[in-house]
Amino acid sequence: MSLALDEILHLPGLHEMRVLAGARNLQRRVRWPYVAENEGIAEWVMGGELVFVTGINHPRGEANLLSLLEDGDAVGIAGMVILTGGSFIQSVPASVIARAEQLGLPLIEQPYALKMVVVTHLIGTALVQMSQVRRSRHDIIGQLLTGDYPSLAIARQRATHLQLALDEPRRLLALRLAGVDGLFERHGLAHGERTWQATRQALEDQLEAWCRQRPGSVTAQLPGDLFVLLLADTHDLPETLAALYRQLQATTGELSLHMGLSSVADDCAHYRQALNEARQALDVAQHLRPANGYCNFSELGVLRLLQGIVDRSLIDDFVSRTLGPLIAPGRKQANALVHTLDALLMENGNGLKAAQRLGLHRNTINQRIQRIEHLSGQSIDDPLFRMNASVAMLVWRMSEAHGKE
Repeated sequence: MSLALDEILHLPGLHEMRVLAGARNLQRRVRWPYVAENEGIAEWVMGGELVFVTGINHPRGEANLLSLLEDGDAVGIAGMVILTGGSFIQSVPASVIARAEQLGLPLIEQPYALKMVVVTHLIGTALVQMSQVRRSRHDIIGQLLTGDYPSLAIARQRATHLQLALDEPRRLLALRLAGVDGLFERHGLAHGERTWQATRQALEDQLEAWCRQRPGSVTAQLPGDLFVLLLADTHDLPETLAALYRQLQATTGELSLHMGLSSVADDCAHYRQALNEARQALDVAQHLRPANGYCNFSELGVLRLLQGIVDRSLIDDFVSRTLGPLIAPGRKQANALVHTLDALLMENGNGLKAAQRLGLHRNTINQRIQRIEHLSGQSIDDPLFRMNASVAMLVWRMSEAHGKE
């Protein structure tokens, strides 16, 4: 149960609250409000709180306010609100604002005339209401993803009531953290559990913040270790997901993250099939570890068969034996022969058409063909070699990021 700081600041009745610093982190989630009554707060908060400083029960000079900022940042509070204008704190010192900005800690000013009982009531009520709405949304989406719904018509009506546009074309993205066993082996049960739960929560917060910034994106919750997103099928989705993967990597710490993308689901009646596709793509991504972090079910092809091979070294050995010298590091023209082989495979071994595709002279393509056959010990005219090379090239592209010459 949480709300983003920016959602709280837009609640009716709280328009007088003003952000002084840390505006770049207003997506932080607030789990509950806490009123600071002691000299420090480190012993009294656990992270995720919106801390209110009134100055009523303890003098709040510049030094104390700076100390509260350091305490709050250390334990991971969502933000701090300082009440000003009454008999206790007249204004927020410039040094406090500057330090909050350095820390990236959202610092908010609240007029003393805006009563605390009103503010905490509004936030508490919103937290409860948001929790109820999110629970209902997750319930509907979860039913559609698993196919466990009493009536598709009722599910659609509930979705409309909760402002969930589910009958538009969507892609499903399944995400999973890997390496959990090693985490517990290295740190033991107690520390491992804390790290695991903190990483999961941080990932969930990041995904929710990301979805709020992208129209048509919705998070879903399922039992188990999967995170699921419903995404609009946009033309820039591959680049968007690659950027999301890079962003999330900073959150996962010792764990690794893998993602699988489904084909397009025309409406919510096809969510169950889309989830199955996303799971299959996720399994392939976890097995083959593509450079962009995810696999697209629509592009899997033979990779769906390869992911059934438990021992990854067998696949690596197959790629090495098939392409070996062509992909060896340190070549003068890195990847030139690989791109030539790729063009030849696309043209079914036709050297003239491959030369036209690459914009090369026929003599150049012939020289490269001879070089490829010499290094591989195979003939381009051999259909079995072309088949093996096509599969090996597919795995190689998935595993590495390569620029074209």
